[in-house]
Amino acid sequence: MIIPYEQLSSDTLQGLIEEFITRDGTDYGVEEVSLATKVEQVKKLLKRREVVVVFDFSTESASLLTRHDAELIAQNNTAD
Repeated sequence: MIIPYEQLSSDTLQGLIEEFITRDGTDYGVEEVSLATKVEQVKKLLKRREVVVVFDFSTESASLLTRHDAELIAQNNTAD
C-alpha cells in the first residue's frame, strides 16, 4: 500500500529517507555526496512521485521504494 509521504511526521520521513539512502548498494556515484544533499535529492524524488512510501502489512513496516518497484510488487501481489 502506497502512503502519501505528506501524512508522515517529519522525524519518520527523515528516518525512512536516511534508511533508503544508506541501503547496501544504493550509492553508485563517483563523487562523495553529503547525507544532507542526498536527503534533499530524495525529497525532490518524493515530490515528483518517483519514490513512494510503501507500507507492508505482512511485516508491518514502511519503506521507500521507487515507483517502478512499488508497482511491480503490487502487480505480483494481485497475481497471487
